[in-house]
Amino acid sequence: MKIAIIIYVMHKRTILILLFFSLVFNCTVNEQPQFSGLENIKVVDSNIKNITLSADALFVNPNDVGGILKAEDLKVYINDTEVATLISEEFKVPSKKNFKIPLTVAVATDSIVDKKSLGGLIGSLISQKLKVQYKGEIKYKVLGFSSTYNVDETQNIKIKL
Repeated sequence: MKIAIIIYVMHKRTILILLFFSLVFNCTVNEQPQFSGLENIKVVDSNIKNITLSADALFVNPNDVGGILKAEDLKVYINDTEVATLISEEFKVPSKKNFKIPLTVAVATDSIVDKKSLGGLIGSLISQKLKVQYKGEIKYKVLGFSSTYNVDETQNIKIKL
């Protein structure tokens, strides 16, 4: 009876080990998701205290496994002046999909106005355009593996007065 129990337990462990390796080796994790760039950089809201900017970071994940993306220390520049640092929450990466993550930041209007950039700001108000740049890194983590994507996107956006 004891031998039958030992054989049963060993057989069960062998099946679990084979199942685990089958799942691991049949899932593709051979490359990190591809960063396609930023799009839809725009002013979402503006008032006397803040300007809220948003952008979508575009990715393609060819793998069977997801992961986690997080923007850390992503700097936002308006008219070549650093005005904010964006730190996002973690985003779950879907498997085998094209996806985007929103990058939203509120910029205090007093950080845009200083003596160096006052001329550029007045010019922007007259032309109703702002030069917005996102610069920094987005980090990707999956199964103990991590990598970073360098982001450096600049766009001229229209503002409504």
